[in-house]
Amino acid sequence: MSHLHQRIRDDIEGRIMSGEWPPGHRIPFEHELMAQYGCSRMTVNKVLSTLAANGLITRRRRTGSVVAVPSTERAVLEIQDFALEAARTGTIYRFEVQRCVVEPLDIAAAQRIGLPTGAEMLCINTLHLMDEVPGAYEQRLINLAAVPEARDERFEDDVPPGTWLLRRVPWTDAEHVIRAVNADAALAKRLQTEMGAACLMLERRTWQAGAFITEARITYPGDRHHLVGRFSPAGDGGIFGGTTE
Repeated sequence: MSHLHQRIRDDIEGRIMSGEWPPGHRIPFEHELMAQYGCSRMTVNKVLSTLAANGLITRRRRTGSVVAVPSTERAVLEIQDFALEAARTGTIYRFEVQRCVVEPLDIAAAQRIGLPTGAEMLCINTLHLMDEVPGAYEQRLINLAAVPEARDERFEDDVPPGTWLLRRVPWTDAEHVIRAVNADAALAKRLQTEMGAACLMLERRTWQAGAFITEARITYPGDRHHLVGRFSPAGDGGIFGGTTE
């Protein structure tokens, strides 16, 4: 029975991880899985409970289970959706993909993300603008071994790379690093700020069941952005949010 439990779990995880079942997709009902695998309700329930505990699905009474939607990383730092932030503040958002190429992973990046040098990455540089004013410059790596469909994606619609990725590939683990940097000549030109100006860099890396998915290094002009933290004395951890001004 344990072998069947693992088989059902592997089948469902495989469909989720491959993107065949995207976030929001309905998982077959318990009776459907029982019929498909010829097993008991207890076995199916155990599988679904394990997947829910791992954050891969969301269980709902009466309506069944769906693939989890990774809308925010609230345990450490919320993912900023630039379009939603613009709508909230009444500004007009657009983005420019300035570079989108497949390249082998260099030594510095390999050390940051823990993958072998030479692994194929989709490298995307994106400028995010609010009311035509640069609000952030994003340098993103997408692991093509984990997200092969990204190879042919050119992000020509109205969906920026980060949002495109979140809608297709659920993450299970995330890491954030926040650091202060000074704008060099190239960055100053992109962000329309002075060379040497103080900037805030957010490095975000996500994994899916141990497999590296993406790294985003997002740099904000220091005078147009701040982070807000909210904590509770109960030890639940902090919730941070970014605001572009």
